[in-house]
Amino acid sequence: MSTLVPSPLSRLLPRTMASRLYLILFAGLLIAHGLSFALLFYERYTSATSLMLSNAQRDVATAVAVLDHVPAAERARWTPLLERKAFRYILGPGTTGGPLDSDRAREITHLMSVALGSKYPLRVNAVSKSPERFHIHLRLSDGSPLTIEVTPSPLPIAQWLPFVFVAQLLLLLLCAWVAVRLATRPLARLASAAESVSPSGDGPRLQAEGPVEVATAVSAFNAMQDRIARYLRERLQILAAISHDLQTPITRMRLRTEAMDDSPERGKLIGDLAEMEHLVRDGIAYARSAHGASEAPRRLDLDAFIDSLVLDYQDVGKPVTLSGRIGEPVTTRPLALRRVLGNLVDNAIKYAGGAELQVDRHGEAEVTISVLDRGPGIPDGELESVMQPFYRLEASRNRDTGGAGLGLAIAQQLALSIGGSLTLRNRDGGGLRATLTLVDLAQGAKN
Repeated sequence: MSTLVPSPLSRLLPRTMASRLYLILFAGLLIAHGLSFALLFYERYTSATSLMLSNAQRDVATAVAVLDHVPAAERARWTPLLERKAFRYILGPGTTGGPLDSDRAREITHLMSVALGSKYPLRVNAVSKSPERFHIHLRLSDGSPLTIEVTPSPLPIAQWLPFVFVAQLLLLLLCAWVAVRLATRPLARLASAAESVSPSGDGPRLQAEGPVEVATAVSAFNAMQDRIARYLRERLQILAAISHDLQTPITRMRLRTEAMDDSPERGKLIGDLAEMEHLVRDGIAYARSAHGASEAPRRLDLDAFIDSLVLDYQDVGKPVTLSGRIGEPVTTRPLALRRVLGNLVDNAIKYAGGAELQVDRHGEAEVTISVLDRGPGIPDGELESVMQPFYRLEASRNRDTGGAGLGLAIAQQLALSIGGSLTLRNRDGGGLRATLTLVDLAQGAKN
């Protein structure tokens, strides 16, 4: 069977749908917002530059005309009055330098040449690059040198503009978070409901709300849960009917066999009939194990409950021990729990001659009960297979050695039906550890 290999793009993206939606929405909104801001800034820059150059033409033409008409002795008093942010007037030859480097400097020089006309021939040279500064040299009517020092200033930005930009980004992030949460919350509820599907069909029903696609998926999920429950009920009814119908002929066959003369065949027939009765009872028990959730949860002292179970085995001479304590009551289904632990302990006694029970609590809502033995264990490759119904490690049909293959399957079904899980693991040094993980139903409902 071919294996799907994720694309390089999928490996770079976050793993969760919510994170991917966050990334896509925020990146898209950020790019769109950045482009809008860049276009607006460019338009403002163009307009402001055009206005500044237009004003600069008039200012420079006026300043040169004033300095040309006042007496030379008074020009030093006028230059500070004519100074602007980007222009400064120097009575003298100024500083020499190389050619202009920027288009902006050449454009300003051209506008100054147009504003002053042919009466004032211009000579230009760069003074520095950072900050950009250049000198425009000319001579007044009396031959006196005049230098216009130009320092182009960047476009002024209001102090509040960066804060507005950051506030807009935060607003975009908030909008993206709300949109993703609204989109993924129904899917999260659907996933949570799928994890808590009960074989008995009494799992929570989701409200068909939200977008049309989500409401359709929720309706389909609810219908699937109903079909599963209906199928399991039909299976139970079929097995119950078969069991009822088989009981009568089996009883008649047993009576007729017991009336026969004592012979080896008579003993074999009685053994076969007993095996048939066991198979029918085990099949019914497996079918009913899927409906363990029909039992009402009850608050019980789990330490006393398990201690009572262990004492029952010890009273009949079975080597069963207990270690560990929970220390607090737990809400669970006691009858189903007793059947699960009983099956696990019976298996340990059957294959290892004894069982050890260990209990422990993890957090507020989780409890583990482990049944350990020192028997032959189970091959690692078959630890999951033995949970399947009618799967037996022992290949013969002898119930005394291989059984019907339903003990662990029943325990697994009952564990699932009461909101728990059953795992098997081989122990170091030989033997098997069967761990039943239970969720305190009262605490689980709060969470």
